[in-house]
Amino acid sequence: MTIKKLSRRDVLRGTVATGAGLIAAGSGLPVFAQDAAAPKPDAPLPVGGSGKLTVIHRTEYFEAAQTAFRDTVQAFADGKGVQLDISTTNPESFGDFMGKMTAAVKAGNPPDFAYTSNVSIAQLHLLDLVEDMTDVVEEAIKLYGDIMPGLNAAKTAQIDGKWWAVPLIGTTTGYYARGDKLKEKGIDPASLKTIVDRREAALAISGPDFYGWGFTPNQSGDGFGFLIATVQAFGGHFTDETGQVVTFDSPETVAAFEFLRETYDRNGKYAAMLPPGVESWNDTGNNEAYLAGQIGFTQNAFSIYAQSKRDGNAVYANTLLLQAPTAINGDSRDGGNVGGWMTVFKGAPNAALAKELALNLLDPANFGKIAALGSVLFTPAYQNLWTPELLAAEPNLATIKQAVDVKDPFLGQSWPANPNAGVDAIRAQGVLEQSVGNVISGRMAPADAVKDAHQKMRDLFEEGGIMQP
Repeated sequence: MTIKKLSRRDVLRGTVATGAGLIAAGSGLPVFAQDAAAPKPDAPLPVGGSGKLTVIHRTEYFEAAQTAFRDTVQAFADGKGVQLDISTTNPESFGDFMGKMTAAVKAGNPPDFAYTSNVSIAQLHLLDLVEDMTDVVEEAIKLYGDIMPGLNAAKTAQIDGKWWAVPLIGTTTGYYARGDKLKEKGIDPASLKTIVDRREAALAISGPDFYGWGFTPNQSGDGFGFLIATVQAFGGHFTDETGQVVTFDSPETVAAFEFLRETYDRNGKYAAMLPPGVESWNDTGNNEAYLAGQIGFTQNAFSIYAQSKRDGNAVYANTLLLQAPTAINGDSRDGGNVGGWMTVFKGAPNAALAKELALNLLDPANFGKIAALGSVLFTPAYQNLWTPELLAAEPNLATIKQAVDVKDPFLGQSWPANPNAGVDAIRAQGVLEQSVGNVISGRMAPADAVKDAHQKMRDLFEEGGIMQP
């Protein structure tokens, strides 16, 4: 049995969707910004109803791409002769989307359709919140070719032989470096294989009003991505291969925490490379600092790259796109992920129409228009949508295509297990960010923080019905 086989009752007992906040880290408060206000809750979701197509979607980084998306949905609704109610939602797993959807489905008035990014498909399925989308995925593959192998799409959304979400966008994480600063110091970018190599280079290129290190450890999409990648680079992981047994407390994880403690020590070797306030940045912090020419290395969605190109920012010409850093032992970490999922909610009054909308958005006439406006942020999840015309629009699209076309991609945050709801719950509760915050702030030694986080993860799993040995 795997986590995906857990009952709905078990998951409701223990996951973030209950809103119970099983551990202190689940408060959603910034890990370091002690005087910061709590994040604002998401806006109320629209109420579904017959004769009215209700759509919620993530906010696009480029307004033109978002407008094109909404116009496409409006044209679809007009063509079907139905009223449209369309609004945005917070796509992060630590937002309150999951709780709201649980309440909406239970109340019998869910929206019809959602296009989101960082929401757990495993939890949506386990909580019985979404409809079977197998027919839509099979039709999409028939029309547009296989899903890009590097996305791990089936491992994320195909459960018990059925698809519970439809891939819309295929993407990967962007790793950026200021090539001009590396050149000034005589550093060959090809030599920067691991996160350790990149830390040394970040220190070397730092100077007055320029900081080499642009990675935040704070609770955010970027912060979590950086921290779990660092833990995994040293060989640490949340669970074993089954996804059922927490294995976070290990010498490898402690080594990663030691690396992070040393990196963020404001009185230590690497202090000169740390931007002011990096410990409490949110998801816009590294974007703003990189575009302002203040940092030398960061990882992010391709919004940084796309905006610098669009705005004629000087950093665009000096930006190097790097491959994902290898693990400390040299193992590859290449791969991508589905950057946008389409779901139809359980009991949606217009479920059949919502499924038609999913295929309509994949139609090249519509997808291509949105992709052209979204630059490197809105890229295909299907082989045949990677057209020569699209690739010619931006030279670095080939780099993204290479990453999402990897035949044996890295599994990502759940490694060495397949993606699962247990790991998704760990992320949503902020356990990792809080434990690293305890180390960087000096509240705990690395080994103690790892043990504390390990116990919180065990508690979270057992509350969800996954009893630990």
